[in-house]
Amino acid sequence: MRIEQKATLISSTVAFILVSVKLFVGILSGSVAVLASAIDSLLDMVVSIFNYFALHNSDKEPDELFNFGRRKLEPLAAVVEGTIISLSALFIIYEAISKIFKKAPLEHLDLSIIVMVGSMVITAGLVLFLSVVAKKTGNMVIKADALHYKTDLISNSAVLVSLIFISFTEYTLIDPILGMLIGAYMIYSAYPIIKEGTLMLLDAALPPHDVNQITHLLDSQMSINGYHDLRTRKSGSDIYISVHAVFSISTSLFDAHQAGDKIELLLANLFPDNTVHALIHLDPYDDSQNDQE
Repeated sequence: MRIEQKATLISSTVAFILVSVKLFVGILSGSVAVLASAIDSLLDMVVSIFNYFALHNSDKEPDELFNFGRRKLEPLAAVVEGTIISLSALFIIYEAISKIFKKAPLEHLDLSIIVMVGSMVITAGLVLFLSVVAKKTGNMVIKADALHYKTDLISNSAVLVSLIFISFTEYTLIDPILGMLIGAYMIYSAYPIIKEGTLMLLDAALPPHDVNQITHLLDSQMSINGYHDLRTRKSGSDIYISVHAVFSISTSLFDAHQAGDKIELLLANLFPDNTVHALIHLDPYDDSQNDQE
């Protein structure tokens, strides 16, 4: 089992514990902020379970149906996660607005404060673990999971501050206001997750910095006279690079093939944390003008 899959199992277990405690206390106390945090943890658990199965299936070898494998499951999982975060945020905002008009009192504040402190400690440990795994693997799903739990940590901190404020001032309006702010922040944090996943699903090119690295490497190769039709994309942790390398018409197929293999190896070394699939087309002359015509 990959470390990414183990990470999703751990995050699912932690989310289950948090949602059980928060949901009980949120209903008992009547706090929208605590209930919002419980709903967010519930969705964390669902998403982490979904991420586990996405990562498990993305590891499957290419077959007759999926010739390039199932790596697109990773960005798909990220888009689903971002969408769920956004929908849950809208529900939290709705509940907060309803609470403003209902003006229901808060109860069991001491218990709510204890639960939120414990939740923050557990979430902080999980964020640290997921961040280490994300940095080590570069996996997009784990990055999304780490970002999600970071927003939880921030929202939990805000909920704790509001509960302490209410316990001293009895100014309960801060609870629904904070609920709305948490919802807005959740939507804000979900946007880059959805954007990155969507771009990967649409086979967007690699970032300009990565493309510049590739072109710099190709420009430095003395074995080729030039290149054209450079295309890049990313699918999960896999990077795909296609380029037409122009050789002298007198270069033998053997020498051109050797040079192509060297370029493929150098391209793979540019991205040591990813699996690079480089496809070098060996052109005996520059046919780019013909392609344009």
